Amino acid sequence: MTFIENLILAVVEGLTEYLPVSSTGHLMMFQQWMGLHGTEMDTYIISVQFGAILAVVVLYWKRFFQANWISFYTKLIVGFIPAAILGFLFDDYLEALLQTPVIVGIMLILVGIFLVYMDKWLKPGEKTVDSMSLKDAFVVGIVQTIAMIPGTSRSAATIAGALGCKLSKKAATEFSFFLAIPTLSAAAGYKLLKNWDTLSANNLSDIAIGNIISFFTAILAVKFFIGIVQKQGFKFFGIYRIVIGSIFLITLFI
Repeated sequence: MTFIENLILAVVEGLTEYLPVSSTGHLMMFQQWMGLHGTEMDTYIISVQFGAILAVVVLYWKRFFQANWISFYTKLIVGFIPAAILGFLFDDYLEALLQTPVIVGIMLILVGIFLVYMDKWLKPGEKTVDSMSLKDAFVVGIVQTIAMIPGTSRSAATIAGALGCKLSKKAATEFSFFLAIPTLSAAAGYKLLKNWDTLSANNLSDIAIGNIISFFTAILAVKFFIGIVQKQGFKFFGIYRIVIGSIFLITLFI
């Protein structure tokens, strides 16, 4: 992988990780378009998420040291459990899905249609991250597992689950950010350890550089996303997904 290819993929990861457009789906699309394949690329796609994770930690660092930290971290653990269990049990199947780009195009369109109508179907409530219950966190965690299908979007799934539990739009979006930390850290860490012996020094260098780039681009995306969701809702993202998913499917069959 060249530096330019790394730059493109890392920017795509940082910009899309927290938007409801599927970062994994976008990385798979660009991987396909650039002709990059192999186990090391699958590892890169997951591992480059560390930079985006760090972006949320930096932007919301006060939240992780607040007075009621026990309740906060308990909710993150409870929300993380479903993905941890299913990810461990179906790891081989999920890896196979990463080799099936057509699924990405289909899921981009299907979830895009859902997002177009999500503002009408899921009315936000007034719960905050502090006032949500452990049951709410677990429900969001269960919904998050749907995003194990490439092209679905972890962000879209968790925000929808949180809105269904009557969190406000801002709280639903922020809890989605926070839940990403244990979920993505576990996925990236597991993938690195599993494939460590197959990675060369160049592969590790690409991952390190990619994480630095994704960190800065994720900071911009998070700040942008909070504002647009509160003002415009999710319809824009739904339309974008339908368009980009359709384009990707066309390129696969021509």
